[in-house]
Amino acid sequence: MEYAIDFGTSNTVVARINENGEIETVKLTDYTSLIAENPPLIPSFVYVLDAVKEQVLIGQEVSDRGLDNKLTKGEQRFFKAFKRAIGSNVSMFVPEVDGREIEFELVGEWFLKSIIARLPDVDSLIFTAPVDSFESYRNWLGGVCEKLTVNQVRIIDEPTAAALGYGINDGGETLLVVDFGGGTLDLSLVKLSFAQLQTESNQPKSPLGFLLKWGDRTIKNPSTSNNNQNSQTAKVLAKTGQNLGGIDIDNWIIDYFHKDLGVPKNSLVTRLAERLKIALSSAESATEVYFNDETFESYELTLTRSQLNQILEQQKFFANLDSALDRIRQQALRQNIDLDTIDAVLLVGGTSQIPAVKQWALKHFPSEKVKADKPFEAIAHGAISQGWELKDFLYHSYGIRYWDKRYKKHNWHTIVKSGATYPLEKPVELTLGASIPEQPSIELVIGELGETNVEVYFEDQRLVTRVLDGKQVAVQILNENSKAIAKLDPLGQTGSDRIKVLFQVDEKRTLRITVLDLLTKQNLLSNVPVAQLM
Repeated sequence: MEYAIDFGTSNTVVARINENGEIETVKLTDYTSLIAENPPLIPSFVYVLDAVKEQVLIGQEVSDRGLDNKLTKGEQRFFKAFKRAIGSNVSMFVPEVDGREIEFELVGEWFLKSIIARLPDVDSLIFTAPVDSFESYRNWLGGVCEKLTVNQVRIIDEPTAAALGYGINDGGETLLVVDFGGGTLDLSLVKLSFAQLQTESNQPKSPLGFLLKWGDRTIKNPSTSNNNQNSQTAKVLAKTGQNLGGIDIDNWIIDYFHKDLGVPKNSLVTRLAERLKIALSSAESATEVYFNDETFESYELTLTRSQLNQILEQQKFFANLDSALDRIRQQALRQNIDLDTIDAVLLVGGTSQIPAVKQWALKHFPSEKVKADKPFEAIAHGAISQGWELKDFLYHSYGIRYWDKRYKKHNWHTIVKSGATYPLEKPVELTLGASIPEQPSIELVIGELGETNVEVYFEDQRLVTRVLDGKQVAVQILNENSKAIAKLDPLGQTGSDRIKVLFQVDEKRTLRITVLDLLTKQNLLSNVPVAQLM
């Protein structure tokens, strides 16, 4: 059976197609929170019972035992919002539990493996990923799956899945998805269109086009599908993302009370801040009480919607939303698409339930186009949808590192630009020579290049986001352990070109290189995979 898992910073949703052919959200005993007004959600919590034996509690069972509020002096056993830290370049404190260092990647692995172990008859998984996730996050996700006895693993970006999850009409729709979760803000403009499928049976058709190959797993290639079928298509027209989410709003609320009342910053206050934020989605004012068991002081934490909006304004929250929408608008205009003509705006993710977010959407779009009735399940339900072929583009740019003599520092030369469709029409060529006499090899450092206007750093055992005034380049190196691309025989000499490198991105988003020795006329590498691109 195939399952879709929307691994979220705050909550995780699992979906499948049941025996009646209907998409349903899966309930897992002990793990799932069954709050009446919400669908079945698994809180993204982990509590470590024994780090050496890898015994953990996850999800709702952590809350049911009160372990999400427990403050253990000198030892961190409760983990939340760990998704945000996975694959991050941020240097941070690594807690030690039972004499073992516990990195956030390990916590995430325990969490997902616990969920998957509870699912019956798993033979295929679909994961969703934030638009702005880097290769390290996707490599981690693939590494987790390699340890499982699962035949196939697929991946789709979260806002595109959300567009599929909301469904379509009889013609086609252009949808703007605003996916605002606990850790990320993703926007995606998606064109949905379909024709009646001409199938030989009534069996559901497998999702096409957004498959990634993990290890040596065999993944279905869209080109091998039945040519008589008219595939439904989801074409991604524009997308952008950044590290900004509900966790940041919780931190801003904590900072507000810390400055105003002197309330300490700890996990219990974080939970109270989250409750206040959630309560203000349905009430004009909310109050929580914090008791400090060390000083025996109590604090009444009262917050109104107006005060929350002021906090958001001070933190450039709405300016960030406007900036993200502008990036989508610019990408759309390059394709002669006016955002005023789109069919719907879909608000997805728990943070999208904040009234201020909906008010922001209503400032830019008519009320009849703004839909927010499926904030938690749209992504997982869209990921498990059948019969879709996704036509996508590369979100990040990719380049090679070089020494900039003018500024006396390393810089990056772009080889594949953001927005490129794949496979590339023709390879990108690069000619290189030796930089020193008698050079035995030539190395290339290949990086995934992005831009960000937020800074993520570690403070008070929290991952904190700060909005920057300008953009910064964010880079993750893809070939840290395999930089040498050409062994030179005879040795390379300065003053002449020695190798030609051809870069290609294939239909599965794999970056491949071919290396030709210009002196010996020999192929040193031929169509070798370097990295899986997003």
